[in-house]
Amino acid sequence: MFPIVEARFLAPDVKLFRIQAPRIARKRRAGQFVIIRIDEHGERIPLTIADSDQDGNITIIVQGVGKTTRWLNTLESGDAIRDVVGPLGEPSEVESFGTVVVIGGGVGTAIAYPTAVAMKQAGNRVISIIGARDHERLILQDAMQQTSDQLHVMTDDGSAGTQGFVTDALDQMIQSGVVVDRVLAIGPVPMMRAVSAVTKPHQIPTIVSLNPIMVDGTGMCGGCRVLVGGRARFACVDGPEFDAHEVDFDVLMKRNNLYRDQEAEALREFDEHPPESVTRSCQLQHHHPEVGPRSGDDSRSDVPVTSPENS
Repeated sequence: MFPIVEARFLAPDVKLFRIQAPRIARKRRAGQFVIIRIDEHGERIPLTIADSDQDGNITIIVQGVGKTTRWLNTLESGDAIRDVVGPLGEPSEVESFGTVVVIGGGVGTAIAYPTAVAMKQAGNRVISIIGARDHERLILQDAMQQTSDQLHVMTDDGSAGTQGFVTDALDQMIQSGVVVDRVLAIGPVPMMRAVSAVTKPHQIPTIVSLNPIMVDGTGMCGGCRVLVGGRARFACVDGPEFDAHEVDFDVLMKRNNLYRDQEAEALREFDEHPPESVTRSCQLQHHHPEVGPRSGDDSRSDVPVTSPENS
């Protein structure tokens, strides 16, 4: 079990957790993620590690959009999580590039933050752009300010920072003559696609994190398969970060919408039967109840129990 030492909301449906996981805290690097299973019957979902500390805690930031993330966000300090496995995935490529623009859209700011910290520590000039629909949904603004040489805040409705999209700030920066050596963009798939479209004509190296399409986090389900440079890659084991100018965003967006119906059905069932009253089982047990739970196998957190629901 992994105790939760802190749990607090940062924005509507967006919650920060600090979890005791000393070995993961020691080894994790920017860009990597963990797989979490709330209890012995829950599905496993991948979540990016936003931070870690010397006390052996890791920080994750969860947006409650599906059944399992909504369930996770009901937990509080003093509760515990059954399994936390990691660190997984390839870490961000961090070196002294020069001027690096780090872009976070919505909860993607939580994923962008550790890379912004790592880029600053590597000697880069870090310019950060964060965006959200409105001021209530902005997260980690103070933390991004502290690790950035410049911070631009964008909101769709203009309730904080400047009204507009993150791509507006990026385009204006490039047009004003700022020499950008590298861009990292993390957020909704349409946002990452738009960032790539802005930087490609200027041949600015651009990296996107394909976390939004990951499902089981091990490459076994195939749910995060995407074309990069004409080759099939898996976001969870080959990434999650890729060259934006080589990503086939048409395929990516179709993949991201693949399980929408199943996600909606799982969320509807969750709302009708909250965690205290619902019996959870893996998909194998649901379709084949004669199988039953595996005896003595609870500790095997490297073996995924998944459903079609994305996190």
